[in-house]
Amino acid sequence: MAIPEPNEETLKQTADGYNRRWHFPHCCGSIDGKHIRIICPGNSGSHYFNYKDFYSIIMLALVDHNYKFLAVDVGSYGTEGDAGIFVKSSLGNNLSKAIKFPPPGPLPGTQTVLPYVILGDEAFKLTATLMRPYPHGQAKADTDKAIYNYRHCLARRTCENAFGILCQYFRIFFTPIAVDPDTTVLIVLAACIVYNFLRDKCSSSSCDETPSDVMDLPRNIQPLPRRKGNANFEAYNVRNQFRKYFCSREGQVAWQLAHVERVN
Repeated sequence: MAIPEPNEETLKQTADGYNRRWHFPHCCGSIDGKHIRIICPGNSGSHYFNYKDFYSIIMLALVDHNYKFLAVDVGSYGTEGDAGIFVKSSLGNNLSKAIKFPPPGPLPGTQTVLPYVILGDEAFKLTATLMRPYPHGQAKADTDKAIYNYRHCLARRTCENAFGILCQYFRIFFTPIAVDPDTTVLIVLAACIVYNFLRDKCSSSSCDETPSDVMDLPRNIQPLPRRKGNANFEAYNVRNQFRKYFCSREGQVAWQLAHVERVN
C-alpha cells in the first residue's frame, strides 16, 4: 500500500481548499523537507552525515490544506541535504513531469490568469510553479511584499503542522531511529500512510487539530538549509502577480469575506 499519486482533480480540490481555508488561490499544496535523525549505519562513511552534525535521511513531503500528505519522498542521504535534493528527488521529478497541474486560470474576481503553484520556504528555488517568500530584507522595506509573505506563510505552514502532528502520532520520531536506512524508509512511509488514515478519521469527527495545537518539532527532525539561487523572469512575474492580487481591492474583499464566514 502507498500514498496515491495526486492527479489533476485531486490538486484542483486541494487548490479550492487552500483558497477557502487559507485564502491563497491556485495553491495545490505546500512542500517541505526534513532531516530525520538515524543511528550511524555501519560502513556508510559520511553519506548520512548532515550539516547539523548528525546522521540522517531526507524526507520531502507535499501536503494539502487539511494537513494530509499528498506525496512523500524518503531516503536520500543526509549529506545531500541542500535544497538541490528536491530537483533530484522522485517527488521533484514527478512535480515537473509526471504530475499534471490544473491548467492556468484567472484569480478569483479578476482577469489575471496565473498557473497553479505549490508553496515552499527559503530552502526551495523559486520557479513558475513553486513559490517561495520574498527575502526578509525586501519584505521589511516593502509593505506589499510583507503582505505577500504573510499570506504565503499562512498557507505554507500546513506542511510544518503536518510534520508536527505526525511526530505527535508516532513517538518514534522523538529519538534517533536505530535500524538500517532501508528499514527506516519503510517505517517513515508506513507512518505517513497511517497518518493519512487518521487524518481522514479526524476530519469526519470533531477532533481536528489547528495550528495552535501543534507542538514544536523534536530536535531529531530538522529543516533543510536555506538556499540562494537565481530564478527566471517568469517565476518572479508569477510571484509578483500574486502579490498584486493580495494587495488589490479584489484580494482584500475576498480576505474580509473569508473572515466574516469564519466568524459566522
